[in-house]
Amino acid sequence: MLTDTEAIVLRQVKTSYGRKMILLFSKKYGKISAGTGIGDKGRSKSSLALKPFTHGRYEMYKNRESYNINSAEVIKSYYKIGEDVDKYMNGAYVLEFTEKALAEEVPAPAVFRLLTEFFDMLETREKAIGTLVLAYQVKLFRYLGIMPELERCTVCGEKNKAAAFSVKDGGIICENCLKNIQNSDMDSLIYDDGFGIVNILRYFTVNPLKSIENLALKEDTGRLLQKLVRDYAAHYLDISELKSEKLV
Repeated sequence: MLTDTEAIVLRQVKTSYGRKMILLFSKKYGKISAGTGIGDKGRSKSSLALKPFTHGRYEMYKNRESYNINSAEVIKSYYKIGEDVDKYMNGAYVLEFTEKALAEEVPAPAVFRLLTEFFDMLETREKAIGTLVLAYQVKLFRYLGIMPELERCTVCGEKNKAAAFSVKDGGIICENCLKNIQNSDMDSLIYDDGFGIVNILRYFTVNPLKSIENLALKEDTGRLLQKLVRDYAAHYLDISELKSEKLV
């Protein structure tokens, strides 16, 4: 059957006989792979809509096992991202991270809106791009249903002040429970809350992405939070060793 959907291009791979496979994050169908014979000659409007960092509309033929793109048009091309090396590397990392986080053919409209908002902000942001990336990842955890517990101790369940964050326990740990864990020599991927990382995580969770427009984390705090987020993604989403990870 013929169908159409908005989508963001995650990746493009050239195959044989002039065809391409386009990995799309579609608003209607979720993450899908679609073949197409649309070429690059003449830089047609359809071919421009097949490039990564593009938000487009795609007319496809869909059967039980595959999708084929018949035509495409650009809704918005985030071409300015490609003009800045730092923005491009961070944007490529977010695309790859999102690709790995999404399940095949499971619609995720909230994540779709979050990703378009991220690229709108990335295109115009002048500094602290890493802060924007971290805020996106933390909000993505929430939409995927794996948001860490940030209000109660994950060990005793009491609403005590956070002393640390435990990746393996999935959230904050109070001071008393932290002492017991440290004494038992458990490998729990624990991060001390000395830099206020729990409050930062809370802020990213409850506020819209737009609210961090002028927020810039200190370098040491940003690096610590980046490591925590990557450890968390590896533990709960099995996302690790991304090709673009070394660039950011």
